[in-house]
Amino acid sequence: MAYRITENCAACGTCLPECPLGAISEGDIYKIDPNVCSDCGTCADACPFGAIEPAE
Repeated sequence: MAYRITENCAACGTCLPECPLGAISEGDIYKIDPNVCSDCGTCADACPFGAIEPAE
């Protein structure tokens, strides 16, 4: 299961360099490509806003 970035994202960029697969893309709210995400959770651990969670 991939992770997703919620509306709580502040686009601070903390998660971007943490993703080992480059699955996160920048924007007003960052996005995770579910086809690339390996479900490692590194991005969620790095997010200071708690804006990244497992996708349902």
